[in-house]
Amino acid sequence: MADFSKQWCEKNDPDMPHDFDILEEANNLKPNHYLPLICEGYGFVAIGKGNHGEIFLAFKDDQENVKWEDYNNIIK
Repeated sequence: MADFSKQWCEKNDPDMPHDFDILEEANNLKPNHYLPLICEGYGFVAIGKGNHGEIFLAFKDDQENVKWEDYNNIIK
């Protein structure tokens, strides 16, 4: 089953119900922790929280390498 974040749905398909909210999930994380959570819309595989409360999203490339991107650079 595909999951879509609130942020993706609001931007791309407002009538579609979302499965989770990135900001809510990130707020529940302790600094330097992550939650494996897939958003099919944006294509990330995890949500992370940095030392100072910043939010990161993890993306895998074709070789399964993970790259963390700043939430603000992805969700514009």
